[in-house]
Amino acid sequence: MEADFAEYLDEFARRDWETLDPDAVTDPVRVAVVGLGWFARDWALPGIARSAYTEATVVTDIDDDAVEAVAAERDLTGVTPDEFRSGAAADAYDAVYVATPNATHLEYVEAAAEQEKAVLCEKPLEATLDRARRLVAACRDADVPLMVGYRMQTDPAVRRLRELLDAGVAGDVIGVHATMSQTMLGELGGEADQWRLDPELSGGCALMDLGVYPLNTTRFVLGADPVRVSGRTQTNHEAFAGVDEHATFRLEFPGGVDALCSVSQNAQHASRLEVTGTDARLILDPAFYEREDRGFAVVRDGTRVDVDFDQVHQIEEEFAYFGHQLLAGEPFHPDGEHALADARALDGIYESAETGRPVDLGDGDAA
Repeated sequence: MEADFAEYLDEFARRDWETLDPDAVTDPVRVAVVGLGWFARDWALPGIARSAYTEATVVTDIDDDAVEAVAAERDLTGVTPDEFRSGAAADAYDAVYVATPNATHLEYVEAAAEQEKAVLCEKPLEATLDRARRLVAACRDADVPLMVGYRMQTDPAVRRLRELLDAGVAGDVIGVHATMSQTMLGELGGEADQWRLDPELSGGCALMDLGVYPLNTTRFVLGADPVRVSGRTQTNHEAFAGVDEHATFRLEFPGGVDALCSVSQNAQHASRLEVTGTDARLILDPAFYEREDRGFAVVRDGTRVDVDFDQVHQIEEEFAYFGHQLLAGEPFHPDGEHALADARALDGIYESAETGRPVDLGDGDAA
């Protein structure tokens, strides 16, 4: 069994997208970080610093104290959101990373596009499908590159899984099962993340915040988009009133392949993606969280092989890819059009949850 897929697992953490020499980079992409929540502070800024292709130069947030503290700690230029939108410090950055609540992505991306800066926008694109379309259109009309922050796509474990599927190691794919759950109010610091509980800011909670991970990662590893979706949401506790606490959904892909997914903001911590084929099962467990190592296993004919590999800093890999592609003049895979397919699917799942009927996605539409 091992001989059949060993060649695909050689140098497991390799960057198959990398064509530039990181040691030769003298002028990395200068990044303005918009939004200084826990993820930006604890993961994005360190990831930018670790990447040879990027460096942070400017930060902004609606919290003046956070801007002052982070700017002083990291020797960066701090500006107010109004100053950022006006382009007051535009000469100090080449690209903009937007990590604000979902419903505020559009305004900052529009400002970056007007300044002709490349954009890395966190997922999901926006709080509604209409606003997601407007965001993509803003970058398209300004002819600025837009990448969406699907960090799973640059994680070597996910890329190796996709390679194994493409090589036929699993045989014909029959189905996908994925789960992602956490006790949000405990794990993410309780009061610090209340915007996720505001439907106007988040667009939803469990599905928008977590569901996008199994949705997009399944699309990526299968190399296909769902043609039909269905789903159900639940809210059982007062703290989640107005948003979805739990969600289950089904993605129907061409060829009769279904992905069955469950996500929750108030359940025991879990993170798993399993692809079952006629010849083998490929498993990522843990799969999705940036703060834990990924696990990778192949199971065939009753034999399980767990792969021991060097873990990477997921956010370093994401920003390395972002900076590399800009410096090399190459396009991004997770671009705006790619992300719109997720926005349509999420919108369809919420519609299905309301009506109790599946929703056909068709071939999509223009941004």
